[in-house]
Amino acid sequence: MAAKRPSVKDVAALAGVAVGTVSNVLNRPDIVAEPTRRAVEEAIAALGFTRNESARQLRAGASRSLAMVVMDVANPFFTDLYTGAEAFALERGFSIQLGNSGNDPERERQQLAAFEQQRVRGMLLAPIGVAGGSVERLRERGMPTVLVDRVASDVEACSVAVDDVEGGRLAVAHLIDGGHQRIAFVGGPAELQQIRDRLAGSRRAVADAPRPVELSVVDTATLGARDGREAAERLLALPAGERPTAVFAANDLLALGLLQGFVTAGLRVPDDVAIVGYDDIDFAATAAVPLSAVRQPRREIGYSAGELLFREIEDLDAGATHVHQHVRFVPELIVRRSSAPAAVSAQ
Repeated sequence: MAAKRPSVKDVAALAGVAVGTVSNVLNRPDIVAEPTRRAVEEAIAALGFTRNESARQLRAGASRSLAMVVMDVANPFFTDLYTGAEAFALERGFSIQLGNSGNDPERERQQLAAFEQQRVRGMLLAPIGVAGGSVERLRERGMPTVLVDRVASDVEACSVAVDDVEGGRLAVAHLIDGGHQRIAFVGGPAELQQIRDRLAGSRRAVADAPRPVELSVVDTATLGARDGREAAERLLALPAGERPTAVFAANDLLALGLLQGFVTAGLRVPDDVAIVGYDDIDFAATAAVPLSAVRQPRREIGYSAGELLFREIEDLDAGATHVHQHVRFVPELIVRRSSAPAAVSAQ
């Protein structure tokens, strides 16, 4: 049987003081006489007493806990976002809980509702689809909410994201500069704003190309490595003369799946097909063929989102008008062996 956890009453009894005095030592030690405070502190140490912080916060009506809901915790991109947000939260004396929607809108709704019931002080949300409904419901109930990895185009909220249009342009312009004239964009679902923006940037690069370039689109159900392998199979099924000589994948997990699919089929990367991914997760540089990728400053994005959320919480507590801010980072292309210029014959 587990030992009983010492209580405030136990501390008061051992120190020979009232329960209220122990509470003052814990919360307002400056008003307690030094001998009394010392006696209480010695009793706390002797009993190994620790306060029930969650209960205290609920009684005070102000939690020091935040929550973050992301689309896929299996994707290192989102865990890196969380790491950045957690770093900021800890600096301010907050904890932060992580929820996984698993690319399921209903599960996302359930996660948000559960965290709201736990009375977290604010939410960071990397939404699956249109964020408007979810964020509006939270804001109507006074819950500060910041969108992460998404521009707040459909809702009044702070947001932190990367310029995905520019990221897509960088990736495809690099492949065009390498001599490729048949390029495939692999990504999905198309409902995600990030996918649409990266594709729009790809098309912009094609429009700006000094020679004709064919850009084909291979839709995927999700952004996982399995979807990348399936996309590789679809591309490999094309006649050799129609097959793209380069692929821009909408994230690194897709790119790694494509790499595996092509290499397994006997293609040489980048000689037969070049690949560029997106995010630049840690696995990109350590792949069998080091992966070129558009880098997002993942931890910085999470940290910045935490800053915006904290400012909104402070404004709410002070009764001040909060002005929503939108932070957009500039992506960077990291070139590795997977997209080294290939000997592309005249098409």
